[in-house]
Amino acid sequence: MPINSKALRSPLRHSRVPSGRAERFAKFGVLAGKLAMGAAAEGVRRWGGAASGAGHLLLTGANAKRLTSSLSSMRGAAMKLGQLLSLEADDLLPPEAAEVLASLRDAGDAMPPSQLRSVLTCEWGDDWEARLRDFDFDPIAAASIGQVHTATAHDGRELAVKIQYPGVARSIDSDVDNLATALRMAKLLPGEIDFAPLIEEAKRQLRDESNYSLEAGHLRRYAGLMADEPDVVVPGVHDELTTSAILAMDRLHGAPLEELCGPEHAQAERDRAGTLLLRLLLREFFEFHFVQSDPNFANYLLLDDGRIGLIDLGAGYEAPAALCRDYAKMFRASLDGDRRALRAAALEIGFLEDGDDAAGALAFLELISLATEPFRHAGPYDFGATDLAARVRDASMKLGFEHGFWRPPPPETLFLQRKLGGTFLLCARLGARVDARSLLEDALSQALDPDRRAA
Repeated sequence: MPINSKALRSPLRHSRVPSGRAERFAKFGVLAGKLAMGAAAEGVRRWGGAASGAGHLLLTGANAKRLTSSLSSMRGAAMKLGQLLSLEADDLLPPEAAEVLASLRDAGDAMPPSQLRSVLTCEWGDDWEARLRDFDFDPIAAASIGQVHTATAHDGRELAVKIQYPGVARSIDSDVDNLATALRMAKLLPGEIDFAPLIEEAKRQLRDESNYSLEAGHLRRYAGLMADEPDVVVPGVHDELTTSAILAMDRLHGAPLEELCGPEHAQAERDRAGTLLLRLLLREFFEFHFVQSDPNFANYLLLDDGRIGLIDLGAGYEAPAALCRDYAKMFRASLDGDRRALRAAALEIGFLEDGDDAAGALAFLELISLATEPFRHAGPYDFGATDLAARVRDASMKLGFEHGFWRPPPPETLFLQRKLGGTFLLCARLGARVDARSLLEDALSQALDPDRRAA
């Protein structure tokens, strides 16, 4: 969620956040009915020859608009999971549906002023306006879990105040279950696969993200970890104004990192940003064991002085040290082309099991090697010119259809995988050229060398 942008913002649409479980459940029912009617109409249209294109009837462009509009108005876990779906939309869905779902990444609806005042009064008390010199009721951003306002403290400090939508925290479990059911009905989640462990992990992470006091601790922790990174800024937290539903931070001035994609920015700027993002990923995995697991453009800010601001640590994930070390072994084996060591690491992590079909296990190891291609490449890897995402997708589909290898990944790997794939995607959209191998070699030398770790 961008804290501030130099670009002019279009006015945000306001709609009341449905805060009760019964009300949210009813909205899911209405949405399901609309999607079913839309799918039926699309089926008739295709049968009549109006359209011959392939694609899922439930996620045509029109139904994608219905889904996007509903999730944007509901906010909370429903919209958050819709955003995750949109990250894969370009590869899995019809182009018109992918384009519409992509809008979920940008903004949700904002609360109407009356509901906003109610939240502020609940969290800060009846005299909350006396706690600030100024508060701007027009939000500068609205996303899945909360919206951001600017304010001024009595001592003149500029603040960015993130305010959570009412009912979000207590609706997480039901939202996730209801949306998972809808996706199964749409056959976007294969019915024969047990996704329960992943769904439970998603709920756990979303509960953490809805606790702004926890995010405040993540920001303070990450600021300490970034003390030796001069190109990175983490906003300071204002504890006297922070609660579980309100997070008050220093306001950072800049523009969304995505603006680096514009033609006015030199290749060297994009390369520098991509290198920094990839170096941060490797430090998180192998040095900090603490991961900002939601790498999307909205969570990074290109500051006026050229540095990058990390402005959202809600998705901070405490990665088990043993798991991070197993990932280091897996990456080391991939770099060395050591198939035996790669299989041992995959078994240790839980990607493979001893009883797996030999051909399927071999295909999975080849998929790991493919997915780590940027790290195996000698010299700068051109993320903007590669079709790696499509090749990984095709190999994954082949793994499932030809070898019957549909096992979901271990839940504890979910957010490490999201950080890895998401960072690659950011680098690709930036068109960055990064010497990923050198970065990884240095990170692994520290992660796997006890003497260097002790130093």
